[in-house]
Amino acid sequence: MRNVEIQYQRNLPDKSLTEFVECFWMVENSTGMEKDVIVMPDANFDLVLTKDKDEPFQIYLLGLGTLYDKRKIEAHTKMVFISFKLLAAEYLLHKSIATLINKFEQLPNNFWDFEESDLNDFNAFSLKASQKIKMLIPTNIDHRKQKLFDLIYSSNGELTIAAFSEKSFWNSRQINRYFTQYIGISLKAYRNILRFRASFEQIKKGELFPELNYSDQAHFSREVKKLSGVNPRELHRNKNDRFIQVSAIGKK
Repeated sequence: MRNVEIQYQRNLPDKSLTEFVECFWMVENSTGMEKDVIVMPDANFDLVLTKDKDEPFQIYLLGLGTLYDKRKIEAHTKMVFISFKLLAAEYLLHKSIATLINKFEQLPNNFWDFEESDLNDFNAFSLKASQKIKMLIPTNIDHRKQKLFDLIYSSNGELTIAAFSEKSFWNSRQINRYFTQYIGISLKAYRNILRFRASFEQIKKGELFPELNYSDQAHFSREVKKLSGVNPRELHRNKNDRFIQVSAIGKK
């Protein structure tokens, strides 16, 4: 008999936040059993509030992932996330996340005035987080950076570095210096992760051929396996719902 599934919820930010926030999401393991999962690179970094039955309430900053990672979600655990786009590092957090590649940093338990009770109502958490972020958005943002990141996300990373540079009026050397300083990887490496993330929905639907700018089927399969640990067919099957980002697609 199948156990109760891990519960997911996802809220999109309002338009005023879309330069900085990909989404808010929640994961809850109320099955009574530990759950083995695989977390894949998804081109975002995250603020997470978490509590399980054996650990106190904690807040973490999770850096950008470049590798798939096998993790466990303990029984009776609930987590809520803010998935940030890259511009948030400089303009909301005012810090580099370069040292947090595939790592995390524990934050004070009152960071941004969050508290344990914010885990009780996901919609209320999303609203509270939205209001806090709106207060933190500065009035002066470098227009080159805004244009660059708009191009990166709208194209799913499929433009060339030269095209990003030309269209954002920011030379490629400066762009890569910025990525190294604030993000910790090159724009080229980030493009690969973003393109991979953009394939999640098509893979979940069973469309296992490359829709984006991969050179051929073999290239697509290699990139998927590099970043997920399995080939596209296995990722589509998602045995035991272990690839949580694929399992969560379509959840609201």
